[in-house]
Amino acid sequence: MRLEYFLLLDRIVDLNLDDRTIRTEATVPTASTIFEGHFPGHPLMPGVLLIETMAQTSGWLIIALTKFTRMPFLAAVKEAKLRTFVTPGQVLAVKAAMVHDGSGYAMTKAEIRHEGKLVCNAELTFRTVEFPSPDFRASMEKIAAEIAFPMEALAHG
Repeated sequence: MRLEYFLLLDRIVDLNLDDRTIRTEATVPTASTIFEGHFPGHPLMPGVLLIETMAQTSGWLIIALTKFTRMPFLAAVKEAKLRTFVTPGQVLAVKAAMVHDGSGYAMTKAEIRHEGKLVCNAELTFRTVEFPSPDFRASMEKIAAEIAFPMEALAHG
């Protein structure tokens, strides 16, 4: 994770366009200025950043399913449950599945696990729009390369 850049995923582990699912991995950094305030002497990953981690995972699924033609923007968080604390150094397994897409919106169910134990989960809704500019899309393609987004998967299906 690179919190200061709001890049919360380290890599895409699996993308299954047929099942409309994605799995990603993220390692919570051992040091970050966020932990200086959240909380001094007892560092915990903020719940809002866990939700954002699920949203970013879901977002990459949406980008894949639209074959990199639409950009998802988080619009709603429903039924979010933060079930346990996440601390620096933990490796998080994130999963998202498409529930519905159409009319410019997409809905996913997402979860985060640590060592198999459910950490949090939520239903997420996104507004999907065409990429605002070629430069914006190019910047997303650069991030995709950094997190091992399987561009070759877009050529199939």
